[in-house]
Amino acid sequence: MDTTVMLGHGSGGIMMKRIIDEVFFAAYGDDYLLKGDDAAVLPIPAPGQRLAFSTDSFVVTPHFFPGGDIGRLAVCGTVNDVATSGAKPLYLSCGFILEEGYPIDDLRRICESMAQAACEAGVAIVTGDTKVVNKGHGDGVFINTSGVGLIEEGIELGGACIQPGDSILVSGTLGDHGITIMSCRESLGFSADIQSDAAPLNHLIARVLDAAPHTRCFRDPTRGGLASTLNELAGQAHVDMTIEEESVPVKDAVRGACEMLGYNVMQVANEGKMVCVVAADEAEAALEAMRSDPYGVDAAIIGTVSEAQPERGPKVFLRNAFGGKSILDMLVGEQLPRIC
Repeated sequence: MDTTVMLGHGSGGIMMKRIIDEVFFAAYGDDYLLKGDDAAVLPIPAPGQRLAFSTDSFVVTPHFFPGGDIGRLAVCGTVNDVATSGAKPLYLSCGFILEEGYPIDDLRRICESMAQAACEAGVAIVTGDTKVVNKGHGDGVFINTSGVGLIEEGIELGGACIQPGDSILVSGTLGDHGITIMSCRESLGFSADIQSDAAPLNHLIARVLDAAPHTRCFRDPTRGGLASTLNELAGQAHVDMTIEEESVPVKDAVRGACEMLGYNVMQVANEGKMVCVVAADEAEAALEAMRSDPYGVDAAIIGTVSEAQPERGPKVFLRNAFGGKSILDMLVGEQLPRIC
């Protein structure tokens, strides 16, 4: 096997077959992928079921960081996007854009990480594509993943379903991923153990739906963090949201890093957390369901939904320990580029 990616690995010939067989198939080849066809042929949904479909591209740098790598992000990010619809994620596609000279051992490591994340989520990588660009025209590796899942009859989730009186939950501590990437990229060397939270959350979502059938929506607070996610949801539902600052879980090390760097932890990216809005009388059941999942042990109820004032439109407020309220705005611009 070659030790670095070469232009010939994207040629469609013997070299491309070699990298597909010895790297991609070796890591996550399954019955669908090993057929080697241009399209995966998949079973159709049963009557009453619907398809959920999502796609995402991953350009994070560095490619490897504490708690994960670009491959784990690619699988978990798309699994979570599909799962927010209430679907059971089933199949992923994976497209690689590789730069000439990229180490094959690093590529193999990424693929093995993807295989582990897919196994954990219970999804299959069923089709893919590989392209190689000239040295200096990429950044080692970019990955696109698309995902398909099935939504059972009766499940209707979305930001527009949110109602005044609902409760807002988050599945765990905020800011872990963004601060981890910043620490690695800038070699900050924090003494505390800070790791990315990249994780597949489809099983956690399924637990919440079982426990709280009147769940309104899920949303993963990735780029723009919790603040941007809540503003998006408030805008969709035309409601106000009030978040209790003291209820929002944040690790001390992450909070300290944000204070040092001048970041608002509410706007820092996450890759393994989920925002959930539920009917108020099911909030405790949803919280218990989250905390029963390995990725939800730090879950918390953090706020409530109320009617928006028509003259000013929907707003998100942050209430501090002394009862004072301030507006929690969306992130403007790019706080930290290439976070995922």
